[in-house]
Amino acid sequence: MTTTAFTPDTMLQQLSALRHAARRLRATTSEARNTTLQMAADLLEQRVDDILAANHDDIAALPGSADSAFRDRLLLTPARVSHMAVSLRQVAALPDPVGEVVDRQTLANGLAVRRVRSPLGVILMIFESRPNVAVEAFSLGFKAGNTMILRGGKESARTTAVLYAVLGEALTAAGVGADCLWGIANPDRGIVEFLLGQKRWIDVVVPRGGDALIDYVSRTSSIPVIKNDRGMCHVYVHHDADLAMAEAIVLNAKTQRPGVCNAMETLLVHQQVASALLPALQVRMPQVQWQGCERSLALLTPDAARVSAATTASWDTEHLSLVLNSRVVDSLDDAIAHIEMHGSRHSESIITASAEAAHRFQQEIDAAAVYWNASTRFTDGFELGLGGELGISTQKLHVRGPVGLRELTSVRWLMDGTGQTRG
Repeated sequence: MTTTAFTPDTMLQQLSALRHAARRLRATTSEARNTTLQMAADLLEQRVDDILAANHDDIAALPGSADSAFRDRLLLTPARVSHMAVSLRQVAALPDPVGEVVDRQTLANGLAVRRVRSPLGVILMIFESRPNVAVEAFSLGFKAGNTMILRGGKESARTTAVLYAVLGEALTAAGVGADCLWGIANPDRGIVEFLLGQKRWIDVVVPRGGDALIDYVSRTSSIPVIKNDRGMCHVYVHHDADLAMAEAIVLNAKTQRPGVCNAMETLLVHQQVASALLPALQVRMPQVQWQGCERSLALLTPDAARVSAATTASWDTEHLSLVLNSRVVDSLDDAIAHIEMHGSRHSESIITASAEAAHRFQQEIDAAAVYWNASTRFTDGFELGLGGELGISTQKLHVRGPVGLRELTSVRWLMDGTGQTRG
């Protein structure tokens, strides 16, 4: 595989072109942007064989030490490519936030004031192994009127190169211009380091990946960051829970796709139902490796290969695999305290028949998404009707939760006067 080499001068030229394209993009119509996304969806379906061939090469190049969860995040299938096309069309069908008037008023002096949603500008998206992120990120950022810089991990470089080419072709065919996107397949980390210092040209950086990536970008960037931190997600089963419902939710939250950020990592079970629930879950999840507290271990069938004692580190480890932390607690208070101590403020769920307990859990848990009787796996822009997301923000400024279209705009002030001056 060959990659384009970049120098500081060529990168500054690219950034200048993106800045000029951002100005042009602000003047485009919603129809033009929607047409681009629909063309991109059609092209994805037409180029599925090329995309899958490139993805096959990326998978084949992985070292033997790569775990199954990582391989799954990298893997594309015909169904996953189809889902990407569906996501593009869904984003095209969503209301355009650009130009939305948030509020308006006329001051006593006659000055007409309104606050209007506008694009952020130039967005740098850095992501790791999931190639579908490239399409999701582009669709949302572009629909919201932003030009995009996309840089995926080296493991997905062949796949993302094809995806970047497809998106560029759609931009050209729609008459918007391929200079609205800079897709970087070159794995040189020096490129990222250089870009993170270019606050003159880039308005926002969005890192999406593991702890190391998030930490590096947060420490290095001179550009405002929308962080998408790890998903240390919990499910707490209260003493009055419907255990059949609890089993189904836990099974889904842990095993449906364990390598993603909204998968459950720690199961908390009230001591009154632990003896019934934990053995049943162990039978229903034979592929899961348990790391349990002392009381959990007393209820699980001993199995040296699949059951071990939790360590202090277990409660803070995002496994992203079929490894599950398990703790028996005495009360709702204990569950909330555990989550407050070890959660990453991503997604948390309580299974209970009590509206009072559920509302207290939702009020006191400090997380971007808090569920009552549902799987944490729904913390996803596509599932929540946003068409996808740039990530799940766990920070509190500007955006929290799935980063969708509206979250990729900011509100600015527009004033219309008739000659007013301030005394």
